[in-house]
Amino acid sequence: QLVESGGGLVQPGGSLRLSCAASGFTFSMYEMRWYRQAPGKERELVAGITSAGSTTIYGDSVKGRFTISRDNAKGTVYLQMNSLKPADTAVYFCMAVEIRYWGQGTQVTVSS
Repeated sequence: QLVESGGGLVQPGGSLRLSCAASGFTFSMYEMRWYRQAPGKERELVAGITSAGSTTIYGDSVKGRFTISRDNAKGTVYLQMNSLKPADTAVYFCMAVEIRYWGQGTQVTVSS
């Protein structure tokens, strides 16, 4: 099971930190990713991190603003989002890649 939290309403230029807590599987074995889906748009990759946390990837639209990290001892992956824009408004999902587990999503709304 994956449970996201930390979403909410934030003004443009603000920051949020999303968390995704894992249970029921060996979290440290799996690559983790964050995706997002805005209304009427396809789901897109936001960021990914390898099982040990040694390598990260980012979607072009968030490079330099978002940072993915993980704490394997806590079974949690994080997404630090800075300099948020209205275009970042979406439901954000975490995923355990190799076993294709998805969380239920958390809404992020960037608006003044």
